[in-house]
Formats: sequence, C-alpha cells, structure tokens
Amino acid sequence: MTEQEISNIVIGLGIEVHKALGPGLLESAYKECLYYKILKSGLYAEKEKVMPLIFEEVKLDVGYRIDILVDNKLVIEVKSVEELTDVHMAQTLTYMKLGQYKLGLLMNFNVIKLKDGIKRVINGAL
Repeated sequence: MTEQEISNIVIGLGIEVHKALGPGLLESAYKECLYYKILKSGLYAEKEKVMPLIFEEVKLDVGYRIDILVDNKLVIEVKSVEELTDVHMAQTLTYMKLGQYKLGLLMNFNVIKLKDGIKRVINGAL
C-alpha cells in the first residue's frame, strides 16, 4: 500500500474520531483513539515511536517520538491546539527526515471540521 493510500485511510479514521469526540479534548485522547482505530482497520501502527538523532556517527536518544507511525511509511503528528504553527510543521518534518519517511500528516483535532486541521507534509518527492 502506498503512502497516499494509507493517508487516505487515516484521514477517514481521524474524521470518525473527531465526529465522535468533537474538539476540545487533550491531544492524548485523540492520539489513543486514532491509534485504536488504525489498528482496528488492520493497518500496522506504532505509537510513540522513538526517533534517535545521529550526530557525527553517534546515536543519541534525545527524546524524539513520533506520535503514530503507520505501516512504517506514514508519520502522524497529533495536536489539539488553537492553531497549527510553523513549529508544528517543522517538528513533523524533522521526524520525517530522521526516519527518512516521505509523507506525514499533521492533524489538529481542536477545530470544528477536522479537514481544516489537517496538513500534509512531504519530505522529498512521493
């Protein structure tokens, strides 16, 4: 399955979670529910995937964690904030670069319609 196909499925699952819960909850609630829905759909996912930083051939565990990694291809960064900022985009792109992933979804659940809170992040060409 391609990154695009996986992202379409995940966006649909995110919409289901958002319709059920609405805006205003903590990020952790949305992350847990989305993770559950992804697993239930039959996709493989890892939650809080550790991303080490390699600096001058030294592997450093500095606490970077991808919220959800789907099928070892799609990075999902879950937020529940007033507004997504450039810092959120940079964080998602950093995780993608560290793991050499091509596609990411930055999903802000603190919106009226989830489609308005989703940003696709591309690392290189798809």
